[in-house]
Amino acid sequence: MKKYLVGLLIFSMLILVACGDEGKDKAAGSDQSNKSAVERIKEKGVLTVISSNDVPFAYIDKDTKEFVGIDAEIIKEIAKRLGIEKVEMKQVKFENMLIELNKGEGDIVADAMYITEERKKIANFTDIWYIQGEGLIVLKDSELNSLEQLSDKVVGAQKGTTFQPFLEELKKDGKIKDLTVFGSQAELLLAVNTKKIDAAVTDSATAAYAIKNDPSLKIKLASPYKPHFDGSIGAAVRFEDQDLYDAVNAELQKLKDEGFILEVLEKYGLSADNMAN
Repeated sequence: MKKYLVGLLIFSMLILVACGDEGKDKAAGSDQSNKSAVERIKEKGVLTVISSNDVPFAYIDKDTKEFVGIDAEIIKEIAKRLGIEKVEMKQVKFENMLIELNKGEGDIVADAMYITEERKKIANFTDIWYIQGEGLIVLKDSELNSLEQLSDKVVGAQKGTTFQPFLEELKKDGKIKDLTVFGSQAELLLAVNTKKIDAAVTDSATAAYAIKNDPSLKIKLASPYKPHFDGSIGAAVRFEDQDLYDAVNAELQKLKDEGFILEVLEKYGLSADNMAN
């Protein structure tokens, strides 16, 4: 009987301790949920940026292993000014970046993503970081320099980009012969280089950077060429992270006013033509 009473007493104490711990955990969770996005990131000490490892926008340099690029340098400076100690990149396929953002796999998407009405239904886009339209990629000896010349051509695009549905519409209307979709920018440019496709439509800055740094590529940006897209680039955050959205916009405007954004653009071969107000 005593053993039974002692056992019952010990069991009761364990229940009380467990309930106490559970209460503490719930209280801690509640406290965490009450914190703003910026507070949570500062406490963690790391801003996680979702990117497709996209040169020259937001990528890991193969030699230095540093997170670099146009968007990378902008977001790192913003993080620094917000008092966030570290910025890390989480690589995600371009077409899945906004999905993974909303799943909580990162804090912000920064990867030369065009601000479109469809994307604005999925995430909260910041003010425009810079403007960068598309380019038409062709072989060096090609005379193609406009979308109007592609009715009998096979054209390529990267999966998940704004250019994919645009070219699908051109195919539907008989303005291009066929469309081939690739998983990365590198595959896309290589396909033009090896004559698997006749041309490609992609970010002009991406193509210019790749062509400049890879002499084995026998391709060029068609010129003169009139872009179809104005290419308004911005970062994306979750709708519920309004404070992070506001903080990024505030610091972004300061960087524009101070000339920081222009310096970064020029560093990667762009110019004042790519600046946004």
